[in-house]
Amino acid sequence: MIVSSAFQRPFFTTDETQARQMAARLECGGVFINGYCASDARVAFGGVKKSGFGRELSHFGLHEFCNIQTVWKDRI
Repeated sequence: MIVSSAFQRPFFTTDETQARQMAARLECGGVFINGYCASDARVAFGGVKKSGFGRELSHFGLHEFCNIQTVWKDRI
């Protein structure tokens, strides 16, 4: 079963194997094991599915606000 519909999801466990399995099953923007949801400018943040694709913060977020433009110049 895949659990979805969350931007970020925290959960608590003492079992490292269970933590890895649970994190792999979650479809969300961030997984927090034994901690609460947090934000840090160095770490990408964003949703998946109906909450939207894309990231903000970190170098991933920088690319979300850029439009790539190709400029080709022949001899002048």
